[in-house]
Amino acid sequence: MRIGFGYDVHAFATGRKLVLGGVEIPFEKGLLGHSDADVLLHAVMDALLGAAALGDIGQLFPDSEARYKDISSLLLLEQVVELLKTKCYTCNNLDCTIVAQVPKLAPYRDEMRKRLAAALGVDPEQVSIKATTTEGLGFTGRKEGIAAYAVCTVKQRES
Repeated sequence: MRIGFGYDVHAFATGRKLVLGGVEIPFEKGLLGHSDADVLLHAVMDALLGAAALGDIGQLFPDSEARYKDISSLLLLEQVVELLKTKCYTCNNLDCTIVAQVPKLAPYRDEMRKRLAAALGVDPEQVSIKATTTEGLGFTGRKEGIAAYAVCTVKQRES
């Protein structure tokens, strides 16, 4: 059993869709980034890659490559899962926290869990997604962006 940790942050930007956990969330702003800027999935991918000591998403999907421009992070997550499989790793458990003053995320958590579980090939009961605010403090409290944390365990099977 191995443990991985991921963290990501993106600033709000006008003229973009807000996508979190593969779910489009109705909001007046989206997140700034080269891909769809799904801050939650970026943290998840870094946690998975870290657990398997396979680098990070910046190494695998550099923002200097046009093919990743506006790409769905769910597609990138599927590539990470396939990479883990080549090393005989599977996700055992995933725990995530989204830090956002706005928008309210509770109505979307179950769908995020389902999409993450499907991409990981696990049961939704193995995926936890929580959301919190910073009570008005810091960049998230000032409504400048969103941060996400992810912790996972992966297990390796015999090849």
